[in-house]
Amino acid sequence: MHFEHPHLLFVLILLLPLALVLFAPKRERKSVFAPEVLTLLLQRSHTLPQWLRHTLLLLALACMIVALARPVNDKGEIKVQSSTIDIIAGFDISRSMFANDIYPNRLELAKRKFDRFLDDVNETRVGVVGFSSRAFMISPLTEDFSTLRYLVHNMSTDTVSLRGTDIMQALEQTDALMKESDKKALLLFTDGGDDKDFSDEISYAKAHNIVVFVYNIGTEKGGVIPMEHGAMTDKNGNIVVVHRNDAIKELALQSGGAYMNYSLASNDIEALARAIKARFKAKNDTADTIRDVEELFVWPLGAGIALLFLSLFSLPRGRRKHV
Repeated sequence: MHFEHPHLLFVLILLLPLALVLFAPKRERKSVFAPEVLTLLLQRSHTLPQWLRHTLLLLALACMIVALARPVNDKGEIKVQSSTIDIIAGFDISRSMFANDIYPNRLELAKRKFDRFLDDVNETRVGVVGFSSRAFMISPLTEDFSTLRYLVHNMSTDTVSLRGTDIMQALEQTDALMKESDKKALLLFTDGGDDKDFSDEISYAKAHNIVVFVYNIGTEKGGVIPMEHGAMTDKNGNIVVVHRNDAIKELALQSGGAYMNYSLASNDIEALARAIKARFKAKNDTADTIRDVEELFVWPLGAGIALLFLSLFSLPRGRRKHV
């Protein structure tokens, strides 16, 4: 056994002058204590003599000081297996993510799915990026999921005026945020953009050890993009209809990840979370050495409280009734 704060034990020395005062003649005690304090200290009891009450008070204070010094029983070092996964969640915030083929729009569904995704992962650090024709960081890797939920829910869409979905931007941002990691996981919430060939993105992902998981949001039928005065139109005045792009599936599969089309089921994102954990958990297992310490302060603290109670509030004996 040892004390975490042994320097506090020196406070025990201060109990010596207190003991001298408590056991000093009554006249000397009046010059040290206020009248109300002295009245409490000298309170007579039918069960305990005054000298014993003072002794219990000193012992109570001593026990509390020992508790503050925090005695512990050091049981030595133990190894604990831990498994952590680092994931970057990439949100496509291009104009097409505001299509109305999914209520209220694709981006809002992505936010709800991400919120559910956080419920299905643990021992995980998650970072967030937003991207359209360029990418920017919303949050670095963190285990503070409450903050992540807030940031994603209030994610700025000031850049939605930028046209197009550049997946390469999300990959480069992921590589920058996870440059210290050998294996990088990127979860994309996107409608796939407009590209039909993702060979450049596949090559980049493989070269930088980025495993891509795609949650593709949108319908084959497509939807229109609401604007202030009706639906979005092209330069010829025709209403623009944006469809889900399933070609992005190759990026997920070729990089070693997984692909999923959106659904309204509440547990679909859970399956994607399981796929990420299965892909990375076994490879990121680490053994941490920690000290097995048993806290013992509760015993002197409990004893101190009990002794203090006895010294100040000892129960009087009942009086006999004369008939």
